Amino acid sequence: MTTTDLHPAPPPHAAARRALLAGSAGNLVEWYEFGVYGCFATVIAANFFTVHGGSGAGSAAEGPGGEAESLVATYASFALAFFFRPVGALLFGRIGDRYGRRTALVLVIGLMTLATTLIGLLPTRADIGAAAPWLLTFLRVVQGLSAGGEFGGAVSVMVEYAPPGRRGLYGAWQSFTVALGLLAGAATAAALATVLPAAALYAWGWRIPFLLALPLGLVALWLRTALEEPPGGPPPAPGSAGSVGSAGSVGSANEATAPAGSANEATAPAGSATVREQVRAVGLGIGRIMGWSAAGYAFLVVLPSHLQSALGASFRDALLATTLVNLGFVASILPAGLLSDRVGRRPVMLGGALGVAVSAFPLLHVLQSPGASPQARAAAVLAAGALVGLLAGPGPAMLAEMFPRRVRCTGLGLSYALANAVFSGCAGLFVTALTARTGNTAVPALYAATACALSAPALLTLRADDHREPLR
Repeated sequence: MTTTDLHPAPPPHAAARRALLAGSAGNLVEWYEFGVYGCFATVIAANFFTVHGGSGAGSAAEGPGGEAESLVATYASFALAFFFRPVGALLFGRIGDRYGRRTALVLVIGLMTLATTLIGLLPTRADIGAAAPWLLTFLRVVQGLSAGGEFGGAVSVMVEYAPPGRRGLYGAWQSFTVALGLLAGAATAAALATVLPAAALYAWGWRIPFLLALPLGLVALWLRTALEEPPGGPPPAPGSAGSVGSAGSVGSANEATAPAGSANEATAPAGSATVREQVRAVGLGIGRIMGWSAAGYAFLVVLPSHLQSALGASFRDALLATTLVNLGFVASILPAGLLSDRVGRRPVMLGGALGVAVSAFPLLHVLQSPGASPQARAAAVLAAGALVGLLAGPGPAMLAEMFPRRVRCTGLGLSYALANAVFSGCAGLFVTALTARTGNTAVPALYAATACALSAPALLTLRADDHREPLR
């Protein structure tokens, strides 16, 4: 492979901006929907998983958070979609690596838009009985497949188009649009809860945010159909082999060997890769982002229903807290990505992980304290979101730098999907069920702090100069 192949000329800034917009649009649609589902968990439980609930008139609608069993069932459906994400990452990742990033990104946004819109049109359990939760779960599975392919393709496009020294910032746009999607979902839910009576919200108002995904998805689809493939040549021919470096980075058989231990380390001669080495590379990626996955969902998605079911907060107050925590998240992502371009991925992400581990319990204590002022509670949720942003800003670029182009969509997408399947998809189910069983309202803090503490050793394996190495 020539030097030009290894280090292609930087793309024009106009093309890079178009790629950034096209890659970001799908993320916003995807996470808008997931944010809406989390915010409306108690409403969905009443309409789909409560046998005697009904649409706004049942017991779940009358209580602050619905019956615990129906809420657990709602989060079980939520978790199931996450467990199909690795399948989607593998399927659409291979499409992106073999046939082009654009093909994969167009397919996933089309599936996501269709499934989300259909959720907004689904008849409830009061209308069709036990078939309603099964239909909802099926659509969640479709969303899980498409969401699994979204991350790998979108991050690959953003990072591969990034100018020199800006991969962290460009990759951070993926997380930034995720945050915007979550924030838009929370804000939409809060607005509906403010303007609609509770009965109307449970009966039909919950459908509005899901139906809004249709125009958003069509705009994203239009942007992606006009996307050009990133610089660096066409995708490799089907069947070409990759390998894994000794530090856990998937490498190319045609690339020179880099210093030992680098996250951008090139690989041994062709044919030396083993399944064990490839699993180790993905496993290292999972270890580096498990704290991001767990803390992100514990604070950003699970929080509203936990505040209602465990702490007795009103639906409106819980949504306000969710909006604030997402504002803190949004505010820190891009600065964190930019900072990681200057000082490295390791200090920024390690600071975020240790920050969550140390402060999760004090922050939750402020939210639970009857004597805490509204200002103190607002500051607590803003700080929680900002700490997650320190992990989410540099995270996409860090994962992209672990894998070469020929397997980048698949490798980073699979790492992200598996981490989210285990540590994000189960967050709502684990927190809700364990809180109900033990009566301990600090379970979300325990979950986030433990995952971030366990992630710290994996983050320490990052080298100080990984962010300066060229993409392979």
